[in-house]
Amino acid sequence: MEFLTIYGKGLLLILGFMVAVWVVSLVIKKASIADPCWGLGFVVVAGYYHLSTANESLRKIIVLTLVTIWGLRLFAYLLWRSYGKPEDYRYAQFRKEYGAHRYWWVSFFQVFVLQGVLLWLISAPLLSAHYYDQQPGWLDGIAICFWLVGFIFEAGGDYQLVKFKSNPANNGKVLNTGFWRYTRHPNYFGDACVWWGFGLFSVAAESYWPVLGSVLMTFLLLKVSGVAMLERSLKTTKPEYSEYIRKTNAFLPWIPRK
Repeated sequence: MEFLTIYGKGLLLILGFMVAVWVVSLVIKKASIADPCWGLGFVVVAGYYHLSTANESLRKIIVLTLVTIWGLRLFAYLLWRSYGKPEDYRYAQFRKEYGAHRYWWVSFFQVFVLQGVLLWLISAPLLSAHYYDQQPGWLDGIAICFWLVGFIFEAGGDYQLVKFKSNPANNGKVLNTGFWRYTRHPNYFGDACVWWGFGLFSVAAESYWPVLGSVLMTFLLLKVSGVAMLERSLKTTKPEYSEYIRKTNAFLPWIPRK
């Protein structure tokens, strides 16, 4: 099949997946189930790209493996973190604003269709890395390094945060050790690195415009649902956070300022 044909069918698959997740959200009355299913959606669409492309390059196997590791870890972590807890405050606020009698269908467009379209747009470098059969080279090695650094920061940052929060003595305090000593958001920085790794796989396959998917992911992490949103909340809930901001970079890791 042609590239755009596969890509278009990928959109239909993702929307079908998100409809299924939406139905689950109606049953459990938690629209925030969309968050853990974000990572799982990339695994689903990458599997489709893998099966729909004819070439047998090593890059194709590597990319599918890395997407699966990243996506399943994110899915399992976010599902575990939310298990047995109330709906995330963002979705609970939306539910309150629209009213429970309306939010069941509002959430379909506001949360699930929107996330599905974003997921599809971001997945473009995954398809190009699967579709084109240029032999792997040095750029693929750099892409793997980006992915590895990103995965370590993301998974390691999440682990350190869970360990920090598990100690009741840390309630209301700011985590500023480990990866969090060098960046206020190591998990978001790691996520961006992972997706720039996928973007480099696309470039290695001599396909360039799909790298816009990596650009979009970085923009969302920085300006929409990641750093910007969380910073607004933390500035008001943690008194020590202003000092943490003064000393520590928001995104790119760097030596803390004195």
